[in-house]
Amino acid sequence: MPSKQEKFAEFDTFKNCFTLYFENLSQGFNLKGKWRREYFRNDHPVVLELGCGKGEYTVGLARNNSGKNYIGVDIKGNRIWTGAKQAIDEKLDNVAFLRTRIDFIDYCFAENEVDEIWITFPDPQPQSTRERKRLTHNLFTNRYKKFLKPDGFVHLKTDSTSFYEYTLQVIEENKFPLIWHANDLYKNCPADREELINIKTYYERLFTEKGENIKYICFGLK
Repeated sequence: MPSKQEKFAEFDTFKNCFTLYFENLSQGFNLKGKWRREYFRNDHPVVLELGCGKGEYTVGLARNNSGKNYIGVDIKGNRIWTGAKQAIDEKLDNVAFLRTRIDFIDYCFAENEVDEIWITFPDPQPQSTRERKRLTHNLFTNRYKKFLKPDGFVHLKTDSTSFYEYTLQVIEENKFPLIWHANDLYKNCPADREELINIKTYYERLFTEKGENIKYICFGLK
């Protein structure tokens, strides 16, 4: 297994990996508004996974859905390396990875460019002082609105009851459309949505082995 430094070095050579640094924000991101045309070279829907970690969900979804384009986003290049390398080895041309902070996500995508957003097992930031860091806080949903299509969806999977309930509260307060939710996804997963439980991240496997219920919410932003 390559070292952390070797992964960083190789990450920069991967054709399916891109980086947006803070110092480059004023210059803009060269693929903003052009992901379909210039990278994927098709008209398929674009789906993001925010805080993708090692990219298990990004790669799993891409493997199962060749008619959609998937972009995993995380700040940790050495983590992204795992998913990016797997996608290259499997010749998955509907996968890309973006290394940046979620705070900068609206610099990377143009209006109506994204069809779906996945947020899989994010840090729930349970301390009240860190509420603004939660990925379903209004600070973030306002960023997502800038590029998610009007009929687009946000999918959340979490083991955290407090984060699940917090997100439902955000949805209610903002009058966002609530499509479906479950506080025990494995017991209530619809037969036609088996990909919700068939693809498991490292943390999902860890939590389920400990007997934690997996929560799921699907909602819109407009």
